[in-house]
Amino acid sequence: MVLVAVFGAALLIAVLLSGLAARTVLSTSLLFLVGGALVSDGFLGLIHVTPDSGIVGVTADLALFAVLFTDGMHVSLPALRRNWRNPARALSLGMPLALVGMAVIAHYLVGLDWTTSFLVGAVLAPTDPVFASAIVGRKEVPAKLRQLLNVESGINDGLALPVVLLLIAAAGPTAGSAESSPAKIALELGLGLAFGVVLPLFVNYLARFRLLGPEPKLQPLLPLAIGVILYGLCHLTHANPYLAAFSAGAVLTAVSPEAKSAFEPLGEALAELAKFAALLVFGALLTPQLFGDLSLGGYAAVFLAIVLIRPASLLLSLVGTRFTRREKLVAAWFGPKGFASVVYGLLVLQAGIPHGEEAYTLIAVCIAASIVAHSSTDVPIARMFHVDDLAGIPGGDDDDTGSDSGAGRREAAPGDGPEGGRVAGPRTAPAPDPAEAGPGRTAGD
Repeated sequence: MVLVAVFGAALLIAVLLSGLAARTVLSTSLLFLVGGALVSDGFLGLIHVTPDSGIVGVTADLALFAVLFTDGMHVSLPALRRNWRNPARALSLGMPLALVGMAVIAHYLVGLDWTTSFLVGAVLAPTDPVFASAIVGRKEVPAKLRQLLNVESGINDGLALPVVLLLIAAAGPTAGSAESSPAKIALELGLGLAFGVVLPLFVNYLARFRLLGPEPKLQPLLPLAIGVILYGLCHLTHANPYLAAFSAGAVLTAVSPEAKSAFEPLGEALAELAKFAALLVFGALLTPQLFGDLSLGGYAAVFLAIVLIRPASLLLSLVGTRFTRREKLVAAWFGPKGFASVVYGLLVLQAGIPHGEEAYTLIAVCIAASIVAHSSTDVPIARMFHVDDLAGIPGGDDDDTGSDSGAGRREAAPGDGPEGGRVAGPRTAPAPDPAEAGPGRTAGD
């Protein structure tokens, strides 16, 4: 119960400071991370959490599933079909380049063998938009940029998992049943995708019957029921839950926009709670001993992973695209490591492979550094686009954006109007290029 009380206190503080955080470099995500570290064994000793504690894996797994499910509901499939090339470039070229680049620095700077180095690269390759909320959640930020970051982060979690499992099996003797064959991994991915597509379609079909339609006040629970069933079904069958969550959210939005609208407030709140809980628990693992166990070469690898490997890999993948220079730089910077890396890092540690503890230490420190760096720079960088209003804009113009990550729409400032602070009224001309807006003007003026 101490953990519950600590979470409640941290939640209260975060809510009270959320308005300030949405306007400044202060981050509510960082508050939970630091709060977890302060109450852990390394400092106040109020809660006792170790990497092999069941609550660590469960909270990270639930948070990732919830975030991907809600993010999938903000993807417009028609728009994605029209603009699939940029996310495809990031996934097919940028992600492998990041994996290889991280493996190289892990091998030469940390001294890990090549197999473990590639394993570290695979764990840190997925990105997470939840820590770049001011970018993917602001509708004045160019739509193709938000679409790129949201779709990339929604899909790369599932793509990285089979690589992680194969490399764990190749790294040496494991504790338990960590070994997986390519055929088994392909089956798990296929099942996850199938469940994510079929279950929403089936439930939507049932809801169309005259006697089975939900009443208005219970309608938000329909997508929630789909998510709960999907989560349990994936874990019972070992299907990939992350690919299932993202695809289910996208399919449900496509076939039932009214379900998305009804579920959105509840879904965002639940995903936010799961995220905060996972951050608090993960923060409790960040003890002084953990940071002391990482070598100087490890810290150099963490620095290069954030400021060089991700930016360089994505910039190379976007060569020849129609992104402006500013958009490319923003997309390249926002490659935060999030809950997928936490879950996969725990798999590495719990597998009991040689050098597993060293790999986990490097992964954990890199995730923590990424959360600090990216969650505290999203607002200042978003303002380069002359965006004055905060996230939290309900709207009906998602169709031309292709995505609208729920991660970024969870920190609306008090007093925001229905248009998120924008001046309401008819617009008779297209908005000017944000880069051309002069001082004191917003992109929507």
